[in-house]
Amino acid sequence: MSATQDSPVVRTARRAKEAAAGLAPLPRTVRDAALLAVADALVARSGEIVAANAADVDRARSAGSPESIVDRLTLTPQRVEAIAADVREVVALPDPVGEVVRGSTLPNGLELRQVRVPLGVVGIVYEARPNVTVDAAALCLKSGNAVLLRGSSSAYASNTALVGVLRDAVAGAGLPADAVQLVPGESRESVRELMRARGLVDVLIPRGGASLIRSVVEESTVPVIETGVGNCHVYVDEAADLDTAVEILVNSKAQRPSVCNAAETVLVHAGIADDFLPRALRALGEAGVTVHGDETWQKAGADVVPATEEDWGTEYLSYDIAAAVVPSLEAAVQHIRQWTSGHTEAIVTRDTAAARRFTALVDSTAVMVNASTRFTDGGQFGFGAEIGISTQKLHARGPMGLPELTSTKYVVTGDGHIR
Repeated sequence: MSATQDSPVVRTARRAKEAAAGLAPLPRTVRDAALLAVADALVARSGEIVAANAADVDRARSAGSPESIVDRLTLTPQRVEAIAADVREVVALPDPVGEVVRGSTLPNGLELRQVRVPLGVVGIVYEARPNVTVDAAALCLKSGNAVLLRGSSSAYASNTALVGVLRDAVAGAGLPADAVQLVPGESRESVRELMRARGLVDVLIPRGGASLIRSVVEESTVPVIETGVGNCHVYVDEAADLDTAVEILVNSKAQRPSVCNAAETVLVHAGIADDFLPRALRALGEAGVTVHGDETWQKAGADVVPATEEDWGTEYLSYDIAAAVVPSLEAAVQHIRQWTSGHTEAIVTRDTAAARRFTALVDSTAVMVNASTRFTDGGQFGFGAEIGISTQKLHARGPMGLPELTSTKYVVTGDGHIR
């Protein structure tokens, strides 16, 4: 599909491109006022949003969707209020548009400035996470971009209601309503058309499972910022405080297991395994977590499920965790390098040298020292709502906030200079 063909998706993208041109030069005050209107409208119209979402949740349960998927899909009045609060936090963040990244006066007198500018039209392809609809729209509007939202068909009623609220709010505040649009259609073909709309869509960001991300990366002719799944690891070092390690492990795994920054594997140094494993198994059991362990873990607990090769590479998104005992920090790093998705890894240790070595050797978007993997999050990092967590190494890496939704251009000012 080329961007010159006419279809509902292409017409939507054309409207977005026109809206982006009108949005980019608007001052921060106008964009912020629109976002505050969005936050107020979400709360005021939470009843219709939750009602639409209930229909999606009922369909998901009737279809036998896993509870982790249902949890991601579900909106309650409290969750809508939390989403609105995230929008207000975005309003308070510094505006990246117009920021001078670097500047100088060249020897010939030319004044050179590299400034941040919006990307233009940002397409978001995501799964059953209706909160992403608002998070993505808020970040895109704040950074001067128009946004095309393509959520999963399982959240279609929820996303339709949310986008209706967003469009009414931004239009009432003086922004072009087409700065926020839902990509029409629920079929795979509408996603394919979006991925082929090169020249109308400036960048695509996929958020979801491995198969979704892979298909967008491999099939899109539009540039893609690749987000990744979260096969995250917690390594408990020989020098760890055991009470601290248990708390971090349980929080990393069980605080909210259905998200990408939840831990999926725990690695324990053999030097402390005899003391740590019984404590960890007791705490994980109390949290409802099933351990898929190697032979050492199996000997430590009767309820441990034997781990397979598949377990080491699995993003469970459930109350399950893979577990192994390793002979050294280097062995832990080797395991992580083999199986990680490049998202987040944590070390628990009181040995500063071990922490430094771990952070130097592990090449993931975030490396935690004596902290839960659950902190890899735009809000927790102080970025406000995030557009996603990028596991690639180009342009944006880690939680993607406002600066990652901009590009730059050079503004060169002379006084009749010729070359």
